[in-house]
This record gives sequence, structure tokens and C-alpha cells, in this order.
Amino acid sequence: MLRRFSLTTRLTVLYALVSASVLLGMATIISMAVERHFIELDQATLGDKIHLVQDLVASARSPAELQTRLDRALQNHPGLLVRIDHLSGVPLYVSAAIDIPEVLLKAAAVQSPTATFLTWHDGQQTYRALQASVPPQAILGRDLRIWAALDTLHHAHFIHSLQTVLWLYVVVAALLSGLLGWWVARTGLAPLRAMKAQAQAVTAHQLDQRMPAQAVPVEMADLAHSLNDMLARLQQDFQRLSEFSSDLAHELRTPISNLLTQTQVALIQPRDGATYRDILASNAEEFERLARMVSDMLLLAKAEHGLLLPHAGQIALADEVRALFDFYEALADEKGIQLQLVGAGHVTGDRLMLRRAISNLLSNALRHTPPQGQVRVEITDRSEAVGLSVENTGPEIAPEDLPRLFDRFFRADKSRLHLESEGAGLGLSITQAIVRFHGGKVSVKSAGGWTRFSLVFPRLDRLKGS
Repeated sequence: MLRRFSLTTRLTVLYALVSASVLLGMATIISMAVERHFIELDQATLGDKIHLVQDLVASARSPAELQTRLDRALQNHPGLLVRIDHLSGVPLYVSAAIDIPEVLLKAAAVQSPTATFLTWHDGQQTYRALQASVPPQAILGRDLRIWAALDTLHHAHFIHSLQTVLWLYVVVAALLSGLLGWWVARTGLAPLRAMKAQAQAVTAHQLDQRMPAQAVPVEMADLAHSLNDMLARLQQDFQRLSEFSSDLAHELRTPISNLLTQTQVALIQPRDGATYRDILASNAEEFERLARMVSDMLLLAKAEHGLLLPHAGQIALADEVRALFDFYEALADEKGIQLQLVGAGHVTGDRLMLRRAISNLLSNALRHTPPQGQVRVEITDRSEAVGLSVENTGPEIAPEDLPRLFDRFFRADKSRLHLESEGAGLGLSITQAIVRFHGGKVSVKSAGGWTRFSLVFPRLDRLKGS
């Protein structure tokens, strides 16, 4: 039920309850302290009266004189009751009708203390009494017991009035505290409402909106910064997704347009078998290009969502590089490019996937290395990680293009493209996905006439999903 209420309502109710609890506790303590004070005050008053009666008893020369002196002494003490009994229970003096419960009389007779303080109730009235004994007196004879009692009705009226005032104060103060709590909560949560309004302004066309991190309290600043970081990531990803959609449409449009044009031209008029075979062969090449593009896109999607099922094992990187050198040897010899391998190392991973990642880098290096250039692969085996770098001579890549080299369909420089290239701009994206899938990192540098792609694999890394 509490989750249905707003945070302002919850804070208001909580603040009112806490204030009411504190005030109620304070009122209870005050009430108990006042009542305790009255008990101590009555006990002191009764003690004084007991001493007065004891002095009168000690100086009395006859029972009649004692009664006269007691009447005169007690006439100005309304609400005070005095009773003197023989130990046998026969009353010697009673100032007014005082009905002490028999249980208390017997208990006092058994305990026989010097002074006993008692409290009892008679209907709506409450009495407090003090009982004491008097040593034997020559005139009055045997030991006597003195009872002095007070009617606490005037105390009860005062305590009742005090409790009424305290309860009224608690109720009014709790309501005022709740109102103050509502104002404080609403004022304190105003920055949160501003952040809500700012978040509602964020749309697919307005991803540049940011939370006012500088205008909110310190407690909300971290939340505002986190939301701003999230919006920045969303804006970047949305922009990349938009660019990817545009690039994908462009990449698919070219082969589809070629297929459609060639097919329509072939259907305009009858042609011989050789022409049809040429057209079908050309169409087959376009279909192969589409198939490779779809396959690469599927591989990227699986890698990013952890759906690949790798076959983990120990891989000698130097052996894989040599095998790829043999594969690309003809292309390298044709352009007079020198292939060089330095170092060795082992990693744990899927052989086919890692070979494809390295192959993409070698293919990219050979494509952009000018004739008589050099492609160098260096493997470093360190205690914490194993690194592999592929570097080639040739034109440098602009610094502003380096962060986007691994984006899908991104080409840093259109002038670097070769007509014989059949790549769709997915090779580096696939390489990055494979390396990340193996827990590694990929980076690129281009300076001094060299372009260097570096792969770093943590040692003894476990594959995702293995």
C-alpha cells in the first residue's frame, strides 16, 4: 500500500509520526514526573503530620486532652485524615470517616515497620496514607498506631488537566510537524521534479538534453551525473545505430540494384546461352557479396549478445600467423610486400574465431600497404597478458577517424579504397567483437608512416559461455 503514495506523502507521514512519537514520549515522561512529584510531596506532608501527631500524643495527659488538641491542630488541614488505634485495633481517635482496607491493616500489622506508605482506591477517589507507631505512653497506655491519610482528588484534577493539555499539544504539534514536513519534502524534492521534466523532454530527436547537475543538491548530483552519462551513451549509440542503418541500406542497395538492373536488361530481349551464363555468373558474385555481408552481420550480432559457442583451447599465435602468411603470400608477392613475424605466445580461445580476427587485420594491412611496403606482426608474451600487433607502412589515418575505425561500414578515407576490394567495412568490427568476446582489447595507432593494430588478451582468460 505504501508504494502507491508519493515520496512527498511518505516523508510527510514519516515526519509527522516521528514528531508525534517524540512529543508523546515527552508528554508521558512529564505526566509520570508530575505524578511522582505529587507522591513525594504527599509522602513528605504525611510525614510532617505524623511527627505532629506523635508530639501531641507524647505530651497528652489524657485521651480527652489528646482529642481536643488534635481537633484544634487538624481543623486547618482539609483533606487530611488522622486515625490513632491501639495495637489491638480499637480506635483511640478518628478525625473523619476513613475506611482503610482490611488487607492493608493486616499487612501493616504483620510488617510493623517504623513507617509504612500506602495507597488505595475507594471508588473514584484515591488515598495515600502513612502509618507509624508510637512508643508506650504512661497515660495512654499500650503501643499505638497512627494513620495519616490524604485525599488526592485535587492532584487527580490537576494531572487530568495537564494530560488534556499535553494531548492537545501533541495532536496540534504533530499536525504542524506534518505540514512542515510536507513543505520541506516538497521543497527538497523540487530538483527531482526538475530532473523529471528534463527527462520527459528527451526524445529520439532531442537526445542532447541533460540533467541540471549543477543546480541540484549534492545527494542528487551523482544521480544527475549518472543520468547524463547514460544519455550521452544513448545519444552516441543512437547516432551509431542511425549511421549503421543508413550505411547498411547503402551497402545493400548497390548489389540489389546491380542484380535488378542486370535481370531487367536480360529480360528485355532474348539472348544466347553464353550471355545468360555471364549474367548469372555476375549475379552469383553479387549474391555471394550479400551472403558474406549477412553472415558477417549475424556473427557481429551473436558476438555482441554472447550467443557464440566457441571451442576453447590453447592456441599458438605464431603458428596461426604463419598459416595466414602462407595464404596471403601470393597477394604479398604480387605487390612486393614483405611479411615479417616476430615473437611467439599462447592464448586460450577459439582457433577459427581468432584466426578470422588476425586474418581481417592482415587483409586490411595488405590492402592499404603500397607496393614494396612492409607488414609486420609482433607477438609479445608477458606475465599478465599476451599481445599481438599488426602494423604496415603506408598513408596515415587521420586522428579524428581513429575512434571510428571499428564502427560497422565505416571507411576512414574513400581514397584508400581499392576497386578490387570486396570488403563491406565489417572486417574491423568483426575483429573487435571477437577480441572482446575473448576478454581482450583492441586499439589502433597511426603515425610516422606506420599504422598499428594491437590486440591484447588476458592470460588464462575464460571464454564467455564456455
